[in-house]
Amino acid sequence: QVQLVESGGGLVQAGASLTLSCAVSGLSFTRYAMGWFRQAPGKEREFVAGISRILRTTNYADAVKGRFVIARDNAKATVSLQMNSLKPEDTAVYYCAAEETPDPFTVPTYNYDYWGQGTQVTVSS
Repeated sequence: QVQLVESGGGLVQAGASLTLSCAVSGLSFTRYAMGWFRQAPGKEREFVAGISRILRTTNYADAVKGRFVIARDNAKATVSLQMNSLKPEDTAVYYCAAEETPDPFTVPTYNYDYWGQGTQVTVSS
């Protein structure tokens, strides 16, 4: 059974930092690119950041570029999202996702295979 379990969400003030973690089990982790998505109330879910399965190529949404950093630990089957200089518009439920990719450098931005349950991040002004 594939499981993606996020942790690390919470309530912070604008300008603060927060790190989300996602523990993955039930799949061959190094065959999957990993991504973080978010969904704010009344909005569609959007891609935030992604990392390829082996070469650790990364891709970021323009809204978070320069503030967020995605990383993965293939030995521990975990992926993290370090979020710096948080803004109220970053408030959303954040989801971890896994997508099997045939090559070691692709970072998909949609159509992920597996999803976590989400963790709430709230940034107050």
